[in-house]
This record gives sequence, structure tokens and C-alpha cells, in this order.
Amino acid sequence: MKVYHLSAECYPVAKVGGLADVVGALPKYQNQMGLEAAVVMPFYERKFVQENEWEMVFDASSLLGMHRFYFEVLKEKTGKLGFELYLIKIPGLLDRENVYSYPDETEQFIAFQIAFLDWINWSHQTPDLIHCHDHHTGLVPFMLYYSRLYHRLSEIPTILTIHNGQYHGAFNWSKLSLLPEIDMTKTGLLDWNGAINPLASAVKCCWRYTTVSPTYLEELTYRSNGLEYLFYMERAKGTGIINGIDTDIWNPKTDAMIAANYSVRQLATGKQKNKEALCEKFGLDTDKPLISFIGRLVGEKGADLLPHAIRQVIKGYPDAVNFIILGAGEIRVQDELKALATAHPKQCSVFIGYDEPLAHQVYAGSDFLLMPSRVEPCGLNQLYALRYGTVPMVRVTGGLKDTVIDYGDDGGYGIRFIQASVPDIVHACGRAVEVYANQPLMQLLRKRMMALDFSWARSTKEYVNLYESLKPVI
Repeated sequence: MKVYHLSAECYPVAKVGGLADVVGALPKYQNQMGLEAAVVMPFYERKFVQENEWEMVFDASSLLGMHRFYFEVLKEKTGKLGFELYLIKIPGLLDRENVYSYPDETEQFIAFQIAFLDWINWSHQTPDLIHCHDHHTGLVPFMLYYSRLYHRLSEIPTILTIHNGQYHGAFNWSKLSLLPEIDMTKTGLLDWNGAINPLASAVKCCWRYTTVSPTYLEELTYRSNGLEYLFYMERAKGTGIINGIDTDIWNPKTDAMIAANYSVRQLATGKQKNKEALCEKFGLDTDKPLISFIGRLVGEKGADLLPHAIRQVIKGYPDAVNFIILGAGEIRVQDELKALATAHPKQCSVFIGYDEPLAHQVYAGSDFLLMPSRVEPCGLNQLYALRYGTVPMVRVTGGLKDTVIDYGDDGGYGIRFIQASVPDIVHACGRAVEVYANQPLMQLLRKRMMALDFSWARSTKEYVNLYESLKPVI
């Protein structure tokens, strides 16, 4: 079975969030299971592109409304990522550095999708299935089935994976002319709330859609930024599949980015060496429990709650707990956190920005990882933490609810709390201090966590089963 994954992001080519991690790992594991999976994404002028070799496998021109554009399809030569990687380059549209936030973003992604369909149509590179990821590729199912230009491809099944249903990519009907010739009797499949909504269209037109956790599948029916009724009506088409992690990259036994490698057998000493290296870097005391946060400093992640919550914890547990914050986002939150670190340098350190090697070291050296998310479709950070024997402290939402069991419950290993609020965070931190004081319990929880399997090998089987279920229909 030949599968094309379409995505705006893919690690290590271009990463903004968890979407890149998923698209950079799932196809590799699918290939290991016997599928022929490839990734197609926009071209970005980034380090990975500059440092690797490419061959042009196709070029042509197409129309974006009345404007004719030229495009090239470039293929990475070595297959070093474990799957075929194709970039679509469009001079003036898809040849820039950043992934998002350009004023012509709508035109960028429409042109990307048109170029992809033209390529597989004209070159006869016909896949058995097209797997779309988020709204950036959400118009492909509609164009595939309702544009006469792609009639030859109209029997190809499409699957949509929703990584974050808060973002729809909606745009005004005045831009309908940007699409290729379509069946005008089907324009209702593009519409939601008076606009062309790529995510809504994909949900309506795809054969099946998946979310990145079972709980998030349900949450979309009551919290999806205006698409709640659509997800309620289309619930039968949906399946929740927990994301996996790439255990080749995220492996404390072989990770070259951490200070000391370790396995379950060297758990206590390995964690301690990494904690010492991390605390030395930030000037913190290794004898205190270390609670860390890694992520975007935005309301969706509950980051706006951190300054007040950490201040209360430090006040309630003076000189008894340490914090490290790694991330970037809203300026106000960044400033408040930096002020907090300045006021309490021996208990709180802040790194504004994102640094991949440092993130690995934080997972390896921390005792606890705090995730007070308001929205978390799946979450990968808690899975990385589990892999490195770091206790996740999570609000019960989305994938956090599906992957973390409270240590107070049978077989549990994490700390859960109900509300994304300062009191709940403070209470969870108090529980963390108590757990850390009980070192036999702490070591038991670490061993339980590191024995868990949240690899892509497990999740890939569920995707393959979903693909196979479409075969009788094909």
C-alpha cells in the first residue's frame, strides 16, 4: 500500500509544534511494517534543506485563480529519514524560511495542495491512500472528489488527522476563484458559518478522520472553535489514536544530547547525573525536587498560570522545591517569568526560546514535568517524560487524560489535577514534594513509567488497521 502524508511540518525539516514530530515518525514506522509511506510538504529555506541533497523529480505550471505559477517537486536523495521525502517548491510562495504567519498564507497552502494533486495526476504517481494532516491540507479531499481535473484520482481514499481542531484555516468566499474548476453544486461542502473552512471541508469529504487521542475525539464535539456540531454529526467517521514517540530519538540509553545515558537498571544513578548537570547549568540545588515546564508560553498550555502558581509554591515551600521553564510565547508571560526568576534565582530558572538538546537534558534531569494545559489534543511532552523516568504532572484533558494515571490509583505513575487553575497547580506541586520525599515510592514510579510502551510501533498498528479497513470499499 502506497501512502502519501501531506503536512505543513515534518521533523527535522521544519518544526513548529507536535505536528512535525508525528509526521516525522509515523511514516518511518509504517515503512517498517511493510507499507510504502512518503511525506509531501512545502519547501522551506531551512537548515535541513540547505545541508542535504535533492533531485527534481517533476516540474510544471498550474493556475491559482488567474495567476499561473511554476512549481518543482524535489526528492531527498538518501532516504535518511526512513521514508521518501518530497518538497514542493513554488517561487514567490513556497521558497521562504518560516512555516506560518505570512499575509498570503491562504494562497501558499492552496497552491501547495493544487501542485500536489497536479503532480500525482500528471506523473501517474498514484497512491493507494492520501493521509492529510490538519487544515493546511484540508482542501485536498474536496478537490480530489469534486474537481473534474482530478477525475482520474477520485477513487483514492483520503484520511484526515486532526492534530489541533482550534485552527481551521478559514477564508472569505471571495477567494473561491483560487481553487481549480469545481462542481459548483457541491460548494456547501466547503462552507462553514459563511466562510470557506478547509478543516470543516476535510471532515465532510474525507473517508475517515482521526484525532490524536480518544478523549480529544469526544472533546471536539463540545470544544472545537465553532465546529462542535459538525464533529457531533460526523462522529461515526472518527477514530481516536494516541500519538507515539520515536523511541530511536527519545531513548535515555542512547541519547547523545544528555549528560549521562541510562536504562532502568541504572535509573537512580543516571537520573542523578543528569540532574546534577542540569542544576549546575542553571545554578540550582540538586537536593531539591526539580519541576520543569517545556512548551509554548501561551494560554492554551496554561503558561499564563505559571508565574502566580510558582510564586505561591515557593512561598508555601520556601527553599524546598526548584523550577525550570523552557519555552517562548506571549511577551507578558515571558516577562513575568523572567521577573520571578530574578526574584528567586535559587529556586526558579527561565530559558526563553527553544533548544532541542536542552529539552532532552531537561527531560532526563528533572524529577517532574508540569503540563497545566487548557487544551492538549494528545501531548508528546508527557510521553517523553515517561520515557526518561520523569513524573508527569498533568491536567486531565485530551491525550493527557488518556496517557497518565495518577499514582494514587492502581498501577499509577503520574500526578493528575482537574482544573487549569492556580490552586490546582499549587496542590499538584505539593503532592510532588511529598512524593519526592518518599524515595522508595519515587523509584517505583520511575520504573513503572520506563516500562510503558508509547512507541510508534504500537500506534502504527492502529493506523494500518484503519487503512486496511478501507480496502473492501476501494
